Amino acid sequence: MTLDPVHFEGIARLAGRISQRVDSTEHEAVAETVFEEFLDPLYHNGRQILEPVGELRRRRIDIEDAALRESPFPTQHGLDSGTINPTTFTNGLVLDVAQAAMAAVPSDLELHRSRSVVTTAHSNDPTVDCGEDEWSAFDSGYSRGRVLQAPRVNRYEEAVVHALSLYLAEVSHATLQADVVDDLLILDGPIYPKGLLAWADRHPELAELLVEEERPRDVIARYIGLVERFADRGVPLSGFIKNGGSKVITRAVRGKTRAPWVDDAAFFERVLKRTDADGDRLTDQLTFTNWFRSRGGVDEPLSADGDALGLARSRAPEEYEVTFFCVYDPRSELLFRVEAPAVFTRDPETRKALTMQFLRDIAHEGGPPLAVAKADELARISREERAALIRSIEQRFDADRDRSYDDERWGLVA
Repeated sequence: MTLDPVHFEGIARLAGRISQRVDSTEHEAVAETVFEEFLDPLYHNGRQILEPVGELRRRRIDIEDAALRESPFPTQHGLDSGTINPTTFTNGLVLDVAQAAMAAVPSDLELHRSRSVVTTAHSNDPTVDCGEDEWSAFDSGYSRGRVLQAPRVNRYEEAVVHALSLYLAEVSHATLQADVVDDLLILDGPIYPKGLLAWADRHPELAELLVEEERPRDVIARYIGLVERFADRGVPLSGFIKNGGSKVITRAVRGKTRAPWVDDAAFFERVLKRTDADGDRLTDQLTFTNWFRSRGGVDEPLSADGDALGLARSRAPEEYEVTFFCVYDPRSELLFRVEAPAVFTRDPETRKALTMQFLRDIAHEGGPPLAVAKADELARISREERAALIRSIEQRFDADRDRSYDDERWGLVA
């Protein structure tokens, strides 16, 4: 598809009619006020949802200096899970396949070979048995896989199979390989399955699954158990979030002052971005916040006053709370959020070590830590691999993928 110059100019002219009456400097002033005056602590509907761990502050570090620092943690392990994306077949099954992999820095090739694979299937036909089973080994015992039958729903079938596959593969592989982690584990994403926890606010049918269905509750319970296992061993567990969409702060302050940013990531980018006298972006230093305790949104169930969906916790509730800090990399203009359970960040020395580890890694790699990047590469299922897998599944099912006109229009591979 192409746009003729006259069409391009017409679209640009229409966009130009949208007036921006508040300049960026005023937006920055609003963000400054919110950071300095609203976050220590932040309340919403009479409940404390955000609290600084230690002093509320912003800091900066020279990128070259940070990149040359020694790692506070001699070894690091990263873990990620990738899927083929939910796919509907003409036999009525909706299916997703996820594989989780762990990477080590320094490298461990045998560890990198290992996979945990989860295939989750949904069918509204009560006579269908997806053959749910226990884990079975393949690849000479390096890897394992299992089938999971999703609870039946009338809508959101794709969301259900995707979340169950993705998170069960991730937490199962992390649990399986936990003992090889000596110093630090970094999940590629949040420390809890926020895609599942978000069901509580997404639709009543999904919220009901979190209350009544064993499978999603079991996945969340496994993450709680993972935190407990690493806490018992004294090995920090963390999460590295590249694309955060949380709006906890944004929604809380909107009733108190103007909040012209889209989400919390945009807010933190505003307060961490540095410019010179001419308004040009400075790119020589990483900027970052203090750590915060988060008790709002999807972080509420695992907060000190949350009920953890009724799931058992063996430690004090406040130790499970999500804590985080934000880092802004001016070279790429990207904001990253780093999470860890409060059981680790309550200790000032561990908190400092985690902060410096991530600052060093971001400065050195120009993005995610190497352990995370390697895990992402291992777990990712490419477009071509996805197409080949779906063709193989079609043959096994003796059924085709359910295609739509968009497949023809956009030339989707399958």
